[in-house]
This record gives sequence, C-alpha cells and structure tokens, in this order.
Amino acid sequence: MKISNDMKKLLLITGILVSLTAANIVFGQNTSGVIEYEVKINMHRTLPPGREEMKSMIPEFRTTKNQLFFNANESLYKPVIEEEEDEDQGGGVTMRFKMPNIEMYLNQSEGKSISKEEFFGREYLIEDSIKTLGWKFGTEVKIIAGYECQQAYYTDESNPKRKQEITAWYTTKLRPFLGPERFRSLPGAVMAVDINNGERVMVAKKIEMRELKKKELVVPMKGEKISRSEFIKQQEEQMKKMGGQGGMIIRN
Repeated sequence: MKISNDMKKLLLITGILVSLTAANIVFGQNTSGVIEYEVKINMHRTLPPGREEMKSMIPEFRTTKNQLFFNANESLYKPVIEEEEDEDQGGGVTMRFKMPNIEMYLNQSEGKSISKEEFFGREYLIEDSIKTLGWKFGTEVKIIAGYECQQAYYTDESNPKRKQEITAWYTTKLRPFLGPERFRSLPGAVMAVDINNGERVMVAKKIEMRELKKKELVVPMKGEKISRSEFIKQQEEQMKKMGGQGGMIIRN
C-alpha cells in the first residue's frame, strides 16, 4: 500500500502530538507540588554582641514551618501562618515572638525574583534578578524525606561584618533551581540548608507532588516597591534604635 505525502505528514504530526502529550503528562507530574520545611533557629546565637543578658529571657530555639509551592517554572516560598506565642519570663515581663512574614517568588524563565517582606507594620516588594551563588560540591550523600541528596557548600561574605558558612543538600529527583529562601541555584531541589553549623537549619519534612490549587502560587503584588539595598538600610537604622531586638517584642 502506497502512502501519499499528505498522509505521511498527517502521521508525522499525529506522532509528534502524541509524544508531546505523553511527555507533558510525565513532566507535569514531577514538576508541580509543595515542599514543607521545618526551620529551626538558635535564638541565643543570633543575639547581637553585648546582649548576652537576653539569653535568660528567651528560649534557645525557635521552630517554625514554611512551604515551597512550585511548578515547572515558578516557585513561592512562604510561612505557614500560626498563632503568635507568648512566653511568660517572670517578673511581669512577657516576651512575644513574631517571626517576619516573608514571601519569596521566583520566575525562572524571566530570571527574576520578588520578595514581599513586612517590617514594622509596612509591606515592601523587593524585585531583583536571580543570583547564582558560588557553590562547591562535596562527596557526601544523605537521605532526606525519602530522597537521596548530594552535598553543596559555600561561604557567604556579602556581609563583611558577619560571614556565613552554608551547607546545602539537594536532590536531582526533583527539578533544578528550586529551594527555600535564596538557596535555589543548584542542579536539583534543595532539601536542607545548615547556616553556621546549626545557627539556622531548614529541613524538608514533607513533599507532595500534585497540581497546585488556584491561590497557592500567586505573585506577590501588595507592598511598597523598594530596592534591596534601601530595604537593608532601613532595617539597620531601625535595629540600631531598638538595640538589635529585631522581631522580638517585649511587653510589660
């Protein structure tokens, strides 16, 4: 049976469409979902110099949860909103812990990130280009949340007053350029980050591969637009006024 040129073209187009549809199904199943991280901060180690007396007023560790929603091209890292905790320290002093409400959006194809950050009751939008960190790769391997992860590390010297030693663990079983906060430039999804050997640790506890709901991954739009350098300047000025207490509010 002789097949006409038109028939050949039709079969070729049909084959391409079938292949693309199958690829999209598989690809979509592996590039959309949510990762839940546990974030543990050593509050005593983050106190500014000269404020060691505050150790008796605050617990050593503070643990929160964050979620990373992602698809094939975008991601949004945001906190799981929980009720504020008050801790009675005695003597009529109550320490209220209010962690900063920060949302970090990344658009890989456009090469940009948008952070929505709250500071002293005001919301700011900080747009920036995607930064590639100076990662080096180790040889150690560990299992995190059921995924085999490889080691990467670098020294962050962006703040000359206080450099940070960063160790991350990432898996190539999930899509690359995915991770919490600014740690999203590795060839796989970042499952854990350790800053300064336990000063702040982020670990993936739950990974759910699924289609996202309509309002789970939304580009931050509300807030005053500001550059990162100007935002840091405002933070530093306010921290000096407060004596470095940051997000902790002391009430009598």
